[in-house]
Amino acid sequence: MVRSAMMGARVRRKEDPRLITGSSVYVDDMRLTGMVHAVFHRSPYAHANIRGIDTSAAKSAPGVLAVYTNSELRDFCGVMLEGATEYFDPDPDDSILTPEVQPMAQDRVRWVGEVIAVVLAESVAVGEDASELIMVDYEELPVVTDVEAAMAGDAPRIWEAVPNNIGLHKVHNQGDVDSTFQNAEVTVSQRIRSQRVIPMAMEGRATLVAPDPLRQGFIGWTSTQAPHWWRNEIAKQLGISQAHFRVIAPEVGGGFGSKIGAYQEDLVVAALAKQHNRPVKWIEDRSQNIIGTHHGRAQVADIELAATSEGRITGLKLSVIQDVGGYPRGLDLVEFTHMMACGCYDIANVVTDIKAVYTNTMAVGAYRGAGRPEAAYYIERAISLLAAKLGKDPAEVRRINFIPPDQFPHTTGTGERYDTGEYARALDKALEVSGYQQLRQEQEQARSEGRLFGIGMASYVEICGFGPFESNTVKVEPSGAVSVYTGISPHGQGQETTFAQIVADRLGAEYDQIIIHHGDTDNTAQGHGTMGSRGLVVGGGALMLSIDKIREKVIRIAAHMLEVSPDDIELVDGRYQVAGAPDRSMSFAELADVAYNDIPDGMEYGLNTTDYFAPDDETFPFGTHIVACEVDRDTGKVKLLKYFSIDDCGTVISPLLVAGQVHGGLAQGIAQALTEEAVYDESGQLITATLMDYAMPKAELFPEFTLDRTVTTSPLNPLGAKGIGEAATIGSTPAVANAVMDALSPLGVTHIDIPLTAPKVWAAIQSASN
Repeated sequence: MVRSAMMGARVRRKEDPRLITGSSVYVDDMRLTGMVHAVFHRSPYAHANIRGIDTSAAKSAPGVLAVYTNSELRDFCGVMLEGATEYFDPDPDDSILTPEVQPMAQDRVRWVGEVIAVVLAESVAVGEDASELIMVDYEELPVVTDVEAAMAGDAPRIWEAVPNNIGLHKVHNQGDVDSTFQNAEVTVSQRIRSQRVIPMAMEGRATLVAPDPLRQGFIGWTSTQAPHWWRNEIAKQLGISQAHFRVIAPEVGGGFGSKIGAYQEDLVVAALAKQHNRPVKWIEDRSQNIIGTHHGRAQVADIELAATSEGRITGLKLSVIQDVGGYPRGLDLVEFTHMMACGCYDIANVVTDIKAVYTNTMAVGAYRGAGRPEAAYYIERAISLLAAKLGKDPAEVRRINFIPPDQFPHTTGTGERYDTGEYARALDKALEVSGYQQLRQEQEQARSEGRLFGIGMASYVEICGFGPFESNTVKVEPSGAVSVYTGISPHGQGQETTFAQIVADRLGAEYDQIIIHHGDTDNTAQGHGTMGSRGLVVGGGALMLSIDKIREKVIRIAAHMLEVSPDDIELVDGRYQVAGAPDRSMSFAELADVAYNDIPDGMEYGLNTTDYFAPDDETFPFGTHIVACEVDRDTGKVKLLKYFSIDDCGTVISPLLVAGQVHGGLAQGIAQALTEEAVYDESGQLITATLMDYAMPKAELFPEFTLDRTVTTSPLNPLGAKGIGEAATIGSTPAVANAVMDALSPLGVTHIDIPLTAPKVWAAIQSASN
């Protein structure tokens, strides 16, 4: 079926039938002849020297092909790419070395769950039994899990080459911050923790690598967000030509940032497949996922605002310490927090001091938003604290500090260049949709009855659409069917639907005859995968370049066949017609057939093109969230009553997919505000290592979400899109935290660190009441 306005239409997702029916393929569904399984033996200690490893019993166990320690593996396997070639330079004279990371522990373990050895066995069960036979002689070492304690001079050193465990330190100063604070009419300050959380994708990590005799190389199937990145990393580490290594990401059961790039286990599996010349498979179970896939957030921040008595912010100080765990997987996360420290606000005088610090815990890496949710949380809590101190409505304090629309593009006090924004419009819509004044009246009534009723809001801005480029190939068949090959790698974002909508709208092809191919390094040009809400912004930009070339050629063919000038051809309801003469027209399928069979003189056969889109800069979606909640005085339990999410992601291709992304983002952001936290004890044991202990959200936690939007397009890509994948996560955590603090404000409670669990809130109520 052809629809004349597919872009912006509500259509059913192309991806859903196979996912809902369970008929699609994940890595663990793959069964290959001669396939064997990798099972990893992991450290039970957070910090220890390895004095010896005895694998003899494991090697002699029935069904075991081989057992390797890192010393043995190094004969045919390189180090991880996070190794010693990279430097971060906070000062040219004080470069900080990034330590070399081995595939498995060599001489020392640095976090619970670090891999010590690998068993290659005929089955997972055999491998697990053999793994228990491995004997390791450990010399326990002092442990540090607190990120601030880790910087002390007498703290255990995680990496000998990194003094005070500080892996990155940068200071940014814009304007005259000192005098601004000295002359400020009012200041507010707060220490804020953004707790460690676990991405907890539906599917754990998964890798299968096998010899490929047809190319005299290898083929890999892996649960990754970026197949080309994964291939390029592993190929380099193993000395394999990229052309001899095909990598496929079949269905990926969620990633949220945790499946960007290769992990140590991926490298080991690929190395074993190469060494033994047979398929090797590893599937991460939930226990391994919790302790061994990187965690998120884990920051401590001190924020201070200087302002006038009217609420106009004149200065910002922000100090952030990022816990990066036991190895350098997310050293740059805290830099994103610095970038977005100013939020939606015009703040001229800014100083940020950021550090990334190693601890004896699992590494911290990208998790939905990656450093930006933390920044929004800090500035939005500070804005609400300022409003409370001044006795002003938090909406009005936000409004007077917004960057005005006529100042875009706008360079913030931290150096980020925002493309476009109309922040007051999103705020006004949120106030309107939520019935804000009525909510305030409900709050007055509730408080008169002794109930703890709170209203919170957050106005956020987010950075999306990262380059450096994305690729796209469009191939039109003689029948008019269209194949699109994209370098992005969607795994829930829905680009099979949105890209098909764009093709149908711009070319007139039948929606059901459009196939979007992705996740295969063999059939797509070099790509950068899916992360940072770049799929539609950058991948869609590349698609538009390809479509425009195809469309131009189709118009020329139509003009030739209909004997008019190309300027006289228009696309209406899927047919290329002579303007003003709809009876003289041809369908896209008819013109595609001409392109392969009766091409006009001087024109090349076929309708195929490959293009790359390189954006000039990132995009900056934004919005305002408002939430109403009630806190039970007797239990401390928080109940969300109403939630209003107003988001501006620029041009919307699929309203249904936007709503889905917002719903998922809200769930994760609200869960961080209320329930989720990964906790290590002083010995480095993760005490929230099961789903009995780690509080994943349930449906009962959420009210019905009310969604709406404004549309402010970006000039930086052909679609005018900005991105939506992470926005709701960024806006929701501070909105909920502000609502709970507003509810507790009559008791004099001004701040509680998230997650706002019932025992924690109850304790604050009791302390305030005594």
